[in-house]
Amino acid sequence: QVQLVESGGGLVQSGGSLSLSCAASGSGFSINAMGWYRQAPGKQRELVARITSGSRTNYADSVKGRFTISRDNAKKTVYLRMNSLKPEDTAVYYCNVEGTGWSGLSVVTTNYWGQGTQVTVSS
Repeated sequence: QVQLVESGGGLVQSGGSLSLSCAASGSGFSINAMGWYRQAPGKQRELVARITSGSRTNYADSVKGRFTISRDNAKKTVYLRMNSLKPEDTAVYYCNVEGTGWSGLSVVTTNYWGQGTQVTVSS
């Protein structure tokens, strides 16, 4: 079983910066891709950024050039640095980790989610 603990987030003015981090814990699994999603009120959850085990990244068009995702494999932690924040970035941000481990006699891959952290950007 994998547990994810998010930190960071909060309230910032438009144009400001924030950083998020998400640490995975547990045993008996390996981490594949890690990512951040967000969900604004009344909207569907959407991908913000994703980083593979080989550190390939992809971003939502709306955050390209402003957000940077990174990971520390030794710490099992994924980070999201958010610069030039806009009011439309306001949402609950969720960490997502794809983990592979044994379940009985089978190897399974499971998506795990963090509890979510609020990011609010004021205009």
